[in-house]
Amino acid sequence: MAGVAACVPENVVATEDIPIMTKEEAEVFNNTVGIKRRHIADDSVCASDMCQKAAEKLLEDLGWERDTIDILIFESVTGDYKTPPTSCLLQDRMGLPESTFCLDMPMGCCGCLYAITVGGNLLTAGNAKRALLLIGDTALRMGSMKDKSRVPLFGDCGTAIALEYDENAPEIVVEFNTLGKGYEALMTPHGGFRHPATPESFIEEDFGNGIVRAPIHTLINGMNVFSFAISKPPRSVAQFMEVEQIDKDKDVDYFLIHQANKMIVDRVVKKLKLPLDKVPYNLEEYGNLGGASIPSLMVTRLRDQLTTSPQRLVMSSFGLGLSWATMSATFGPMVIPTILYI
Repeated sequence: MAGVAACVPENVVATEDIPIMTKEEAEVFNNTVGIKRRHIADDSVCASDMCQKAAEKLLEDLGWERDTIDILIFESVTGDYKTPPTSCLLQDRMGLPESTFCLDMPMGCCGCLYAITVGGNLLTAGNAKRALLLIGDTALRMGSMKDKSRVPLFGDCGTAIALEYDENAPEIVVEFNTLGKGYEALMTPHGGFRHPATPESFIEEDFGNGIVRAPIHTLINGMNVFSFAISKPPRSVAQFMEVEQIDKDKDVDYFLIHQANKMIVDRVVKKLKLPLDKVPYNLEEYGNLGGASIPSLMVTRLRDQLTTSPQRLVMSSFGLGLSWATMSATFGPMVIPTILYI
C-alpha cells in the first residue's frame, strides 16, 4: 500500500441537532452508541465526488502520473447511477487512460478488505503495476429521515487507497465469510429487480420506537445485526490469529475494527481481550462510514505511525450480505494527506 487519503463533507451534524431526536434521546445515544457527530453531504455531493477528491490529492502527493494507473475499483453502495458503473465515470473524470481496468463493488462495510484483496490479486496476476481503490458512501440518504434506528448512525466519507506492485512486499493474509441467509437484517426491500419500485414502495409505515420508513428505504434489524456482529466476526478473528500464529500482544501494532457503533466495537474488543491502546476509534467524530471505516481510521488516527514506519495491522469488517472478513497486513511507511473536506 503506497498511500491512503480520505475526504468528508464540511457539514457536521451533532446528534442533538438531528430533528427526530429529543435532547434526552440524544444524550442516551451519545453515551451508549458513541456517535456524537457525523459529516453529512448535501444532495449535490455523491460518494464518487469525495473519493475523487481524495484520490487526486493522493496522486499529487505520491507524484504518480495518471497514465500509470492500471486498475480503478470503486467500492460503494451509493454509486452515481444504477448503470453505468461509477468506476467508468471516474476513469473519464480523473483523466485516467482508456486501458484502465474499471470495476464497481457494492460490498458495504466489508468493502475495504474486498477491494484490497481484489486489487492486490489483479496486480500480482498480470502486468498491472498500480491500482486505485476508491471506497466511500453517502449511506444516510438511502434510508428514511424518520427512522431513529438508522439516521443517527451514518456519516458520509470517500477514501482512496493506492496500491503498487512490489514483489518484496510483506504477505497479506485474508479470510472472508458469508451468511447469505441473514441478508434481511440489512437490506433495501424495494427498488431492485426482485421488487421494482411501485407507488406502494413509497408508502411509509410506523413500526414504533421512532421507526417510520417505506419499502424503498434501507432498513436495519438492530437486534439481528448486533447479535451477528458480536458473535461471528470476533470468533473468526480469534480463529484467524490462532491459525496464522499471531500473538495479539507481541505481533500486532493495531487492530482496526469496523466502526459500526461503540457497543459493538467494545464488545468485540472485550471478547478478543485486545489491548485497548491498540484499538483506535473515530466513530464519535465520523459515525459509521461503511466500507470507508477502516481507511478513515488510518487517516484520522494512525497517520503519524503509518507515515513513519511499517505497522502490522489486523483488520476486521462486517456488514451487508451478511459478510465478514479478517485481514492481516503490514503497511507503511506510506503517504497519507491530512483529511480533506468538500
